[in-house]
Amino acid sequence: MFATLIGAYPAAREPQQADEAVRDVVEELAAAGLEPITDGRGAERAARPDDAERIVAAWRRAASLTDRAVKQALVGPYSLARGAGSAPIAESIRATIEALAAAGCQMIEIEEPAAVDVGADAGERRRFGDALRTATAGLGDAVHLSLVLTGGNADGIGAATIFDLPFSSYAFDLIAGPENWRLIAEAPADRGIVCGALDPSADAADSPELMTWAAHYAASIKGRGLVRVGLANASSLAGLSRERARAKIQALASAARLAATASPDELAAALDPGAVDIRSAALGRYTPKRN
Repeated sequence: MFATLIGAYPAAREPQQADEAVRDVVEELAAAGLEPITDGRGAERAARPDDAERIVAAWRRAASLTDRAVKQALVGPYSLARGAGSAPIAESIRATIEALAAAGCQMIEIEEPAAVDVGADAGERRRFGDALRTATAGLGDAVHLSLVLTGGNADGIGAATIFDLPFSSYAFDLIAGPENWRLIAEAPADRGIVCGALDPSADAADSPELMTWAAHYAASIKGRGLVRVGLANASSLAGLSRERARAKIQALASAARLAATASPDELAAALDPGAVDIRSAALGRYTPKRN
């Protein structure tokens, strides 16, 4: 059970040198308890995924600042192509993945925000699948690849299309895309699931009820277990203030620890009574049933 950041993290309010800014983000994410962590740029602010040299250098810089695992995010070939020929783009992305793996990066996220536009169109489904298969062809177990689907419901693509792809784990936006639970229900038990259950809105409550429920529900499906489940923000936090984003990742990490280590009674006592049972809701506090 783990907590991790999906997408970008807001920049500091005061201008900083690039290296200083990266150090601040890495230290902040690590202090909150996240792992794997990032340099906070996400795929949206990183170099183009076909610019292997710059991306590898950026990952090495972040990895040198912490003893925690550091991942790298890339925009996927389907989203990057947006109607153009995706095969050359996909091939260059695969070359970047290979370069990252050779540098020691053990986890790479492929973000496909345009997946929510695929729907049930057979031609688009085929283009989506072909682009990602080309980008990941021949990689084997060289690196842990995760497919990130944010921004809405991607269930129209179909579980067969998504889970036939060679990804070890999948991150789903469960706030803007609640129908993505349909995909999680069909995910093979050996695939990791990252539940994007932290609402990225500035005014959303960061209470643990939804996050801990999501983690345990995903773990229960097909006997997956918490060892193959993580928690994340549903989509990028880049539009928030740094202070608000920090509070959110702290709440995220806290929910992951609670989901992973608390006994049923401890878990219930830590949640809003209304989320536990009718009796606790009525009394306004957790009240264990008498034997």
